[in-house]
Amino acid sequence: MGLSDHGAVMRVILFGATGMVGQGVLRECLRDDAVEGVLAIGRSSTGRTDPKLRELIRKDLFDFGAASADLQGYEACFFCLGVSVAGMSEADYTHLNFDLTLGWARARAEIPR
Repeated sequence: MGLSDHGAVMRVILFGATGMVGQGVLRECLRDDAVEGVLAIGRSSTGRTDPKLRELIRKDLFDFGAASADLQGYEACFFCLGVSVAGMSEADYTHLNFDLTLGWARARAEIPR
């Protein structure tokens, strides 16, 4: 079932569009007629060009406050960032998977609708 099966047109924020899962999510969002725009947020460019795609490159993804104006006007968010636990301490894994996710969720929740 695609996003268009729900009948609404939407704008989507996508974190991690260059990773394995994020690339697939980006491809499907760009193909879906119900998605009128995608804001891809990550540390590097996707390397794609599409009229629906806008990229926000952030070298420090833990700087949550600086992008509040960029996050306005979106109806959906896919958070596809994360790292494997292999070779990581529990603290580093938690910081990169939990703290990062929660930080962006809080930043988005504080934006007036």
